[in-house]
Amino acid sequence: MTHKLHSHAHAHPHPHPAAKRPQFFSKIFRWQPETPGGPLPVKVEIVGSFTGWQTTPMKYDRTNGIWQLTLENIPGNCTHNYMLLVNGRPAKDKHSDGLAVPHTDQEKKYQLETPRGPRVFMLFSQTK
Repeated sequence: MTHKLHSHAHAHPHPHPAAKRPQFFSKIFRWQPETPGGPLPVKVEIVGSFTGWQTTPMKYDRTNGIWQLTLENIPGNCTHNYMLLVNGRPAKDKHSDGLAVPHTDQEKKYQLETPRGPRVFMLFSQTK
């Protein structure tokens, strides 16, 4: 019986590809004011589980009138919670994958008040 297990191990010398290394992906976050032509915010930032809840500034693209940021190495195959901050205050992200009820202290710190209660945004990270 030991011999059978041993030969079975040789039949699959490599672990399953997904088990080899974690999958990561990149995401472009974009935000623009709902009323174009109004005063520009001083800063727009992203904060979330994929930044360790450290604020990360977005850059303003004058040509397109949008703030954007490309984040690399976001862990894949899980759901992340995050918030968009405009001048330090939670703002709507019409590009989010959905809304989640905040559970952790960090999520509660950045939550957005909605008609259904406090929420944070969700990002479904699927790697291909």
